[in-house]
Amino acid sequence: MLSKFDKMLFQVIGAGVFLYGLIHSILLYFIDSDIELWFYNIFGKSPSCLKGQVVFITGASSGIGEHTAIALAKHGVKLVLTARRKIELDRVKRICLEVSKGKLHDRDILVIPMDMMDINSHQDYFEQAVQHFGHVNILFNNAGRSQRAMWEEIDMAVDKEMFELNVFSVINLTRVAVKYFNDRGKGHVAATSSIAGVLGVPFSGTYCGSKFALHGYYNTLRNEKGHKNLCVTLLCPGPTFTNFLTESFTGKPGEKYGIGTRPTDKRMTAERCGELCAVALANKIPESWIALFPLIPLVYIAVYFPFVFRCGLKILGPEALFKLRDSRDTSVLNEVHTV
Repeated sequence: MLSKFDKMLFQVIGAGVFLYGLIHSILLYFIDSDIELWFYNIFGKSPSCLKGQVVFITGASSGIGEHTAIALAKHGVKLVLTARRKIELDRVKRICLEVSKGKLHDRDILVIPMDMMDINSHQDYFEQAVQHFGHVNILFNNAGRSQRAMWEEIDMAVDKEMFELNVFSVINLTRVAVKYFNDRGKGHVAATSSIAGVLGVPFSGTYCGSKFALHGYYNTLRNEKGHKNLCVTLLCPGPTFTNFLTESFTGKPGEKYGIGTRPTDKRMTAERCGELCAVALANKIPESWIALFPLIPLVYIAVYFPFVFRCGLKILGPEALFKLRDSRDTSVLNEVHTV
């Protein structure tokens, strides 16, 4: 028999768990990230704690990479901006210098035209940054492409090309950085994954596969080296206003999705996403989910209550999830044109 004290204790614990769940659920209606990132965004370290450090960013010529660079530059963080388009990198550099308001000077931002697929040059690119600044503190792998296609109609050549870009090139550059950080005694590697790397979203089979693979690599790295002063971060954005959708793969080699975003779409701005990415880096968060309501609650349900998620998906159908993600129905999959 439980004593009166024991019964009271269980009641208090039960009430506490209920209250925690209630507050958690209410917060998810108002915030644009998971609870951990939201907490650090308000109560954690500002990106200003990275002032003077060097962050190496791939895919920095547009989208999330560009706006993460801008968010960091505002706080005086030195940058290595890499992508294939030098003109766009120079444009981003000018913006970063302007928003830094004197905290950064021309030499504090290094532009390196770089093709992530040229893995044989990764070591040279990274060493160029180290020689320029004397050190690198954080590698942020942001380059990559998405996909829209019917699962059974994806050509294997598309699978191979996407894994080369989204997985193998990222892992190769990360290994270059990890070896450097091992010798230095500390470091931080991060990569842009996706909400699609947490749950398998319909009509993006290869993209989801590549992001799930990235989670496997990075989670293993964290578990293997995390105790040796190596921080490992995965950033998982949802729909964002960038050119990411237009440039997406389809199911055919050499084809682009070619259907862009619309002002009426329910998407996070790239500026806000970049700010949250900067906060996640500053606070060394292992994994962060970034998206507008209702995607974050949906991810929580999919991860922690998979049976409920599966039942909901059976009722609503995969088309509903596609519409939630892209703000349109699956008929657009038939509108893809070859470039």
